[in-house]
Amino acid sequence: MTKKELVLRALKKEKVERVPVGFWFHFLDDPENAAPSKENIQLNIEGHKKFIEAFRPDFVKLMSDGYFYYPNEVIQQIETTDDLKVIQAIDSNHSWFQGQVELIKKQTDQFVEEIAAFYNIFAPATYFKWQLPGGEAQFAELLVKAPELVAQALEVIAEDLVTLVTKILAETTIDGIYLSVQNVQDSRITKETYETVIQPSDLKVLEAANKSGGQNILHICGYEGAKNDLNLYQNYPAAAVNWAVGPEDVSLIEGQKFFDKTVIGGFENSSRGLLYQGSPAKIQVAVEELLKNAGTTGIILGADCTVPGDISLENLEAVRQAAKLFV
Repeated sequence: MTKKELVLRALKKEKVERVPVGFWFHFLDDPENAAPSKENIQLNIEGHKKFIEAFRPDFVKLMSDGYFYYPNEVIQQIETTDDLKVIQAIDSNHSWFQGQVELIKKQTDQFVEEIAAFYNIFAPATYFKWQLPGGEAQFAELLVKAPELVAQALEVIAEDLVTLVTKILAETTIDGIYLSVQNVQDSRITKETYETVIQPSDLKVLEAANKSGGQNILHICGYEGAKNDLNLYQNYPAAAVNWAVGPEDVSLIEGQKFFDKTVIGGFENSSRGLLYQGSPAKIQVAVEELLKNAGTTGIILGADCTVPGDISLENLEAVRQAAKLFV
């Protein structure tokens, strides 16, 4: 069984000869603000190459570092709710689409064995708030004042992301997308607002990825302590779910029951956690405890989110070795 077969079987909740393991990094210092320059794209590609050759991962989350920026200049100029009315899709021939196709091809050309690969895509709401002059605070204000217009704007962005995911799944060898979603970190934004305004755009992208044949992963992002209502994502049509186990206070075994699909994670990703600070021996004990509770079917061991760039690969390998020993 190749590593790719191992991961794809795990995503389908089929029996595996060992539990797969996956971790991922950012390869640019400030990916949120990095332009798709030749230098940044090369750093992205070289970062993947170095990691793949050093760690020989079971699968790769291909980073879109350099393409976090959604090139819709109208969004950058929004000041009032009326400005939302003029947002239009970008040209289908824009380099933002084909550039990511070419990036993925160069990333995957470096694989030294057959492994599964999933490309990082953000939810429409995330691309939107990152481009607003006032960021997430402005996004929350717009949601409160003009939810219908925000929904229309997110629909436009979702259409562009449908174009993107359809192209990358058709024109590259990746196995799916890794869709990153997150609650708006503002107490005024209710569950009902999320479900009626934001959720439809998430589902549009995920359903397009499913239609294009992807085995797709949903990431509920707890970056920098962001809190999420997992109930909002319980029925998202993804093959697997990854969330921040500690911050959300939902264990892997609880998540298995709640989502009824394959789960990914188990370890805190920050420099405060066991994965970063612990010894391989302590990590092995933690893996044994995780698998004793969660079993070996429908589980992939990993972290809450991206891990620090200076983390010891020996510690990551300790997770895999412990999983191999657990039968």
